[in-house]
Amino acid sequence: MRIAASVNASYDRAVSHGAFGTLVTAKSAAIEQLPPGIRQEMVAGAEKLQVAYNATNICTVLDVPFALLFIGVLFLLNPSIAIVVSCFVAFGFLVSVITLATLRKPSREMQMTGGKRGGIIGTAIQSGDMVRAFNGGAFLRDQWKDETGVFHKLYRTVTGRQGFLQSFGMTAQALMSVAVIVVGALQVVAGTMDVGAMIGANILGARALGPIIKFAMLSEPLARARQALNLFQEFAKLPREKAEGTALSEYQGSIDFQDVAFLHPGSKTPLFESVNLRLEPGSVLVFAGSNGVGKTTMARLLVGLLEPTRGKILVDGVDLQQIAPEWWRKQIIYLPQEPKFLNATLAENIRVANPDLEENELNALIDRAGIRTFVDQSADGPEMMITGGGANLSLGIRRRLALARAMATDGMLVIVDEPTEGLDNEGSQSVFDAMNHLAGRGRTVLAFSHDPQILRAAPHYVDLNAKPVPNLIRRPADITDESVVANPIGETQRTVSS
Repeated sequence: MRIAASVNASYDRAVSHGAFGTLVTAKSAAIEQLPPGIRQEMVAGAEKLQVAYNATNICTVLDVPFALLFIGVLFLLNPSIAIVVSCFVAFGFLVSVITLATLRKPSREMQMTGGKRGGIIGTAIQSGDMVRAFNGGAFLRDQWKDETGVFHKLYRTVTGRQGFLQSFGMTAQALMSVAVIVVGALQVVAGTMDVGAMIGANILGARALGPIIKFAMLSEPLARARQALNLFQEFAKLPREKAEGTALSEYQGSIDFQDVAFLHPGSKTPLFESVNLRLEPGSVLVFAGSNGVGKTTMARLLVGLLEPTRGKILVDGVDLQQIAPEWWRKQIIYLPQEPKFLNATLAENIRVANPDLEENELNALIDRAGIRTFVDQSADGPEMMITGGGANLSLGIRRRLALARAMATDGMLVIVDEPTEGLDNEGSQSVFDAMNHLAGRGRTVLAFSHDPQILRAAPHYVDLNAKPVPNLIRRPADITDESVVANPIGETQRTVSS
């Protein structure tokens, strides 16, 4: 058992780390196709493998071949009793294999249903206010009732078969003992066997059948482990982001869209296509449009979270898909539309993209993002804990904190998705000031917004409402195509806020 435990330790760690590693490194487009509950089940499957293949169970499996050793000794002692015991052992092994096979389907279905139940629980916990405010409790209860009914039915099936195996084991041992004693007693009466040999044969028979019965009891955990392994293997097939790639000596800030198109999986028409646009370092461009036209998708393409269906995005002349993702994300300042955070301190969340951030630099970012008052009024200051992905913060504070985190990289490309959504005038002004500051330092600024204030100040913008090919709207009217697309915008045109 010590050897098995020692051998297992490295594999247990590898499986656990591999499952979680896949979760955080799989491409966003692939992982988003899976329901959250199923993702949790995939990672939890590593623990099921550890439980099923623990040292005790491995030793139980290794004991099975030794049943043949006891049967061999029985043949030397008494072939007739050995045949009786062999029949029980063979029958017990057959029942174990059949039961294991019949448990695969209900175990798989129970695992999937468990994932759905996990998703319902997650909704109830993370969206508690929404559930209550819109009377969604009844809907969730109905979902829970349906999934729990299916889960309990499958659970009863699995545990019922496990109970059958327990009863079968005890019955088989009792019947075999009776059969051995009957055959032995007849031989004792006939004078071909003495009582001591009969007792020894009964003990050897029990030793032969014991490992088979123990193996049969493993059918249920082994079936669950098999399903977990299958799910884990499917999970491991998800395409991952590259761990390596090109890293430029210095990114200058140019972006070149070459015939870029994007089509959502399962969609019949592209979200946008034939996007051809070149921005020199220091340019400012706004992507505008109503909800659902592709602003966030375009931003995620630039961050490298999604890949174009067709065409290329070049950064300083290099295809973005050849660039090492980890290096690239240190070159950009990214403010997503719906910011999420780690369950860590406020300071740790700001430093996550730049762990080497000094204390004075951290404080400068807090000031620039407009959250100094909030931080000072907190009992723990920058060490306050962020929980639930930021659920304990107001929307305005979340967006300002996300702005501070984004600016921690001090990258050359600024990507802001709906930067003023949900902010009051003071918060919006903090965003405007930050964007103006970055543009004034020569950063390339790409804003994705339908905020009229941003659109009025934009020297030109891309209208994503035009389908399928977006329109480039130029202001003032006398600017030529070449000056807009190829040349950096002048200092007087960089101002984003009005």
